Amino acid sequence: MVSDALISTKPTPIPTQEEDSPNPSSALLPFSTDSSSSPCQTQKRTTTVVFIALLVVTSIALSAASAFAFLFFSHSPYSSSSSQSSKSSASAAHVESIARPLTKLNHPVVLLISSDGFRFGYQFKTSTPNIGRLIANGTEAERGLIPVFPTLTFPNHYSIVTGLYPAYHGIINNHFVDPVTGQTFTMASHEPKWWLGEPLWETVVNHGLKAATYFWPGSEVKKGSWDCPKGLCMYYNGSVPFDERVDTVLSYFDLPIDEIPVFMTLYFEDPDHQGHKVGPDDLEITEAVANIDRLIGRLIQGLEQRGVFEDVSIIMVGDHGMVGTCDKKLIFLDDLAHWIEIPGSWVQSYTPLLAIHPPPGVAPSDVVTKMNEGLGSGKVENGKHLKAYLKEELPSRLHYFASDRIPPVIGLIEEGFKVEQKRTNRRECGGAHGYDNAVFSMRTIFIGHGPQFARGQKVPSFENIHIYNTITSILNIKGAPNNGSSSFPSTILLPNP
Repeated sequence: MVSDALISTKPTPIPTQEEDSPNPSSALLPFSTDSSSSPCQTQKRTTTVVFIALLVVTSIALSAASAFAFLFFSHSPYSSSSSQSSKSSASAAHVESIARPLTKLNHPVVLLISSDGFRFGYQFKTSTPNIGRLIANGTEAERGLIPVFPTLTFPNHYSIVTGLYPAYHGIINNHFVDPVTGQTFTMASHEPKWWLGEPLWETVVNHGLKAATYFWPGSEVKKGSWDCPKGLCMYYNGSVPFDERVDTVLSYFDLPIDEIPVFMTLYFEDPDHQGHKVGPDDLEITEAVANIDRLIGRLIQGLEQRGVFEDVSIIMVGDHGMVGTCDKKLIFLDDLAHWIEIPGSWVQSYTPLLAIHPPPGVAPSDVVTKMNEGLGSGKVENGKHLKAYLKEELPSRLHYFASDRIPPVIGLIEEGFKVEQKRTNRRECGGAHGYDNAVFSMRTIFIGHGPQFARGQKVPSFENIHIYNTITSILNIKGAPNNGSSSFPSTILLPNP
């Protein structure tokens, strides 16, 4: 159980989830016509000629069709890993019953890769042969990975590596205010007091093993037995080229075999970076996805050159999806003034998660009641697309109430809409995330490839809190208490021999 003093003024147990045509030439004929033949013989010979001609034409046509089919399928996006290997992989998924043995490494290694903002479906936007290879020869969440709420970068990345919902690991938003100290958390806050729970790199080190992190929210925080060791823990620098990040991770496999870290992270800001600027449907997204696929190819090639590709468990995920937003989908808090005035000083987050902390003397329940009266009146532009809640009355499936860090009033905004304080002349169209995690556009990807992932296996969608237990199971180490199901790994991994 995470210390309740760090999360809430009331004891809150960590709930776990236990079971959620050319014409023929006469030279080709086997005989010649005879002018002295009878009409009947001539007719028979003519019929034979026509039959043979048709036979030749048909043969040529079939040969051409076969050649075309070969050329087409041999150049399809997943040619090397799909048409042939996907058939063998699909059948392998049915026959594999135990994990494949390691061939070069003497211990399991997990490489966790995040492509920020990789919305489920992006993999179909362009040719992605390398991602396709991992899918064809591994395990995929068939309809995507479900992020935790709010579907924001820091809460989700930290949920992936702790197995905890944000209310329990403490990172309830990308930015928030501690109601006790009045201090503000930002994405540059590395003090341990903010980061609760036990992330995977700390779990690994607790077992006397080595971990390496090439960027991941929370990885720079020196907490418990993790001291962010030099050379194995990279301090975030968004200007580092993606190729350099891949090459550094590959260099860990050049260490003596007993010194190779058993757990590694690798992070790319794309395609989230492009998604916020242009939304999910722009050509920039397609180009970003193609580049991510190229990087995965670089990684695979490097692992193959070192002879360890089949030994390494690669888990590729995103943290959330993306949806298009535009000015016509705006809701303004100032439009509620007839029912209640909500000053900007009350608002900790506008969109896509509206978070309001009324001052002492203002009852949160009154704020919710008056806001919903205005929003439901039909007199507030787009008002019907926002609903205010007391945090304890939010749908329980969101798991977003058991922390004093979560403001008392939360507004759920419908997909694609945004909240602002007041009307301005600013005009923009782009993309956003952070919405209800039940919204399909918020889904991202899960791909697992390695000895314990069945080839060609498709599994139902699941929440990312289950990844922590999956990784500790692969590494055969005991994890810290978390919100995930202890039985989940058996539904996605092959058992060890």
